[in-house]
Amino acid sequence: MTREEKHAIVQELSEKFAENSFFYITDAGGMTVAGINRFRRLCFDKGMEFKVYKNTLIRKALDTLGSDTSEMDSALKGQSGILFSKESGSAPARLLQDFYKKEGYGKKAIAKPVFKGAYIDSDLFVGSEYLDTLSKIKSKQELIGEIIGLLQSPAKNVISGLQGGGNKLAGILKTLSEKE
Repeated sequence: MTREEKHAIVQELSEKFAENSFFYITDAGGMTVAGINRFRRLCFDKGMEFKVYKNTLIRKALDTLGSDTSEMDSALKGQSGILFSKESGSAPARLLQDFYKKEGYGKKAIAKPVFKGAYIDSDLFVGSEYLDTLSKIKSKQELIGEIIGLLQSPAKNVISGLQGGGNKLAGILKTLSEKE
């Protein structure tokens, strides 16, 4: 690979990092071609992209992010693939877990591709112990929806109370006027 080709790959990868606030680094080493193709198909179906890069090129592209990504160096060992997501920080984690289930990985088998690290809105998560936690992170849209629901709930209760109370008040007044 020539210096120009490496520079072009680093530039492409830097642009992908800038476009995607969420990406995961995995190790696809030891996967069969058929397994990688099934994984890529699942990524495509879920609107994500998976691509394998050399660790040195990933490191150079990470340096362009403008934040300290040195913690990610421990994840840049072996064969590294990057899973890009534009929508949600938890979507790649859920995708990996779904793939593990579909492939039938048991508790003793090492699930491939192995989760090594994630970059979520400038935060780094390095180590496979974070995968379950990352799968439960809510997206920005989900959080906004919950906040709107919480804000609407008290207003709905007040309106409902006023509407129900108005009927009760009218009933009480009618009963009182009939007694007189």
